[in-house]
Amino acid sequence: MSHFLAKAWLAALLALSSIPFAGSAAFAAPQTDFVVKAQYYHRPPVRGCSPMQAIRKARYSGLRDVRISKITPRRVVVTGRDRRGWDRMAFANVRGCPLMYR
Repeated sequence: MSHFLAKAWLAALLALSSIPFAGSAAFAAPQTDFVVKAQYYHRPPVRGCSPMQAIRKARYSGLRDVRISKITPRRVVVTGRDRRGWDRMAFANVRGCPLMYR
């Protein structure tokens, strides 16, 4: 009987001593929901025709081995090869890179 009482006393002592730890652990956790908000970064507007955009458009038009040959404030000139040989394309140095001539 004393063996049973010792085990019951130890079980009650452990149960009572664990209550404050369980309560403090629950209150230690933050109560706010973690919501990831989308972050929008300010990008400066594209003012002119970037060289990579001119190369991309020239490749799409059928030129191979495309290179930038000249960049001026008004135009971006790229050269490359097509079926007939060397060719060049000039794009206006404004947003969207419109084709000036081929």
